[in-house]
Amino acid sequence: MHLIVGLGNPGGQYAGNRHNVGFMALDAIAEDWRLGPWKKRFQGQTAEGMVETAKGPRKVLLLKPETYYNEAGRAVAEAARFYKIEPENILVFHDELDLAPGKFRLKTGGGHAGNNGLRSTKAHIQGDFKRGRIGIGHPGDKNQVTNWVLGDFSKAEGVWLGPLLDAIARAFPLIVEDNDDAFQTKVTHLAPAP
Repeated sequence: MHLIVGLGNPGGQYAGNRHNVGFMALDAIAEDWRLGPWKKRFQGQTAEGMVETAKGPRKVLLLKPETYYNEAGRAVAEAARFYKIEPENILVFHDELDLAPGKFRLKTGGGHAGNNGLRSTKAHIQGDFKRGRIGIGHPGDKNQVTNWVLGDFSKAEGVWLGPLLDAIARAFPLIVEDNDDAFQTKVTHLAPAP
């Protein structure tokens, strides 16, 4: 089984925030692959089901932690322990300040680069998990970072956001068959950064 996590904050007031792009990615995947319904479990919302891949059907669990962004690792660890999911079968989608808006990079391991959701996850998961880094750009001033990530995506950003979320969902079977390079390539091909 693969555990696919989206980082974000619970509640309608945060739904359109840049910080919630991980939740948005999971919503796109759940809709495309008819996973669900969403249920409250593991200190979050979960949806599960089977995804058809070139290597046969694979079971996936989607998790949107409701612990708030900075404590996401508690929910991730609870789900991983329950299903005995190894770190290499965990993928965390999150917003990335250090990537230009619309860029996507898949990475295994690495530091948290000041991302408190990743810091929390790394503290609770022993081993290297995969990270789906969704570029939101940097506001240019470190004092503006909090307002930037907790601000909603603009209409102009929707030009790249919708196609990128769609590309992640369409390429999804590749990641659950552990074809990381092909997943990265297909997402980038389907939704080239602006």
